[in-house]
Amino acid sequence: MARLTLVLLLAALVILTAIIAAAGAAKLARLDGATYPAAILRAATVFAAVLSLAASLITALAQIT
Repeated sequence: MARLTLVLLLAALVILTAIIAAAGAAKLARLDGATYPAAILRAATVFAAVLSLAASLITALAQIT
């Protein structure tokens, strides 16, 4: 039970980090003068990049342990 709780907590933390990074990217894009669709596209790119990075880190750590 504790292991499931830890996995769910870490998944929530990764998703929250990705959302915060995407929001920051969208805000910076808007401050740079990008249109709303362009800012959303940049936010989606950053969101996907953070999730991909987290997945690759988990895969690398799983290989070690």
